[in-house]
Amino acid sequence: MDTPHAPTPITAELIGAPTDIGAGARGASMGPEALRVAGLQPALESHGLRVLDVGNLSGPGNPWLPPLNGYRHLPEVVAWNAAVCDAVYAALGRGHLPILLGGDHCLGVGSIAAVARHCREQGRPLRVLWLDAHADFNTSALTPSGNVHGMPVACLCGLGPAELVGIGGHTPALRPDQVRQIGIRSVDEGEKRLVHEHGLEVFDMRFIDEEGMRRTMARALEGMPANTHLHVSFDVDFLDPEIAPGVGTTVPGGPTYREAQLCMEMIADSGRLGSLDIVELNPALDVRNKTAELAVDLVESLFGKSTLMRAGR
Repeated sequence: MDTPHAPTPITAELIGAPTDIGAGARGASMGPEALRVAGLQPALESHGLRVLDVGNLSGPGNPWLPPLNGYRHLPEVVAWNAAVCDAVYAALGRGHLPILLGGDHCLGVGSIAAVARHCREQGRPLRVLWLDAHADFNTSALTPSGNVHGMPVACLCGLGPAELVGIGGHTPALRPDQVRQIGIRSVDEGEKRLVHEHGLEVFDMRFIDEEGMRRTMARALEGMPANTHLHVSFDVDFLDPEIAPGVGTTVPGGPTYREAQLCMEMIADSGRLGSLDIVELNPALDVRNKTAELAVDLVESLFGKSTLMRAGR
């Protein structure tokens, strides 16, 4: 009788992108190292994953200049996103689960464009969960700051400079109906109109307050075919700043620790997680790395850590 083989463990590939090129405050460039110091690799290994840390990507420094034609640091933003896109696409081609360690959230353009390209080539459906305090659906015409970390979802949906929206080789990289936004509580007025015009599905904090995190996540995850690739883009400012102060754009009234744990556990229960961004962690604004440690704790829940004591888990 043949001896059954143990399943091949998932290989998670950690890709550091140490830049704050798209942000309005300096410090997110230190995020990748803070996550490593907080024990991300051993935490993932404790849940049966093989972990390959490929180190940090390189790219241009932050010139800290004012906006030019509506964008701050656009050439540098494009360079970083191109590097991220190439690295994430290569990781997926190796059969790995890429985990992007940001860096600010402008990097979501390159990361998700790579995932979308991979899914198109594999004929797989894609769903993106955007965990964030902000909709990030701004354009240069709507935001006076020009900070591109407020624009990645718009860019992915084809609204933005050609150099960014074409990363990944397909414009747009995403359709709005492939995205579910969760935890939103800070949206500019013009941005809000644009979100409604494009039919983006947003589960804001009022929805979570009224319906609870369980129903929110059930709605966000419903209707996915079995072969769906689920990408989670986790902006640490998704969390309430009382528990996660180490971010550049704090917005009060975010999910509590238990709500965030339930969110992550339900994503894990779906069995479809295929790629992950962890972005906007700013150690310069943190307290003894507590936000990085919390982020690692929540990422563990994405990969199977659970407080559930009922039989059958």
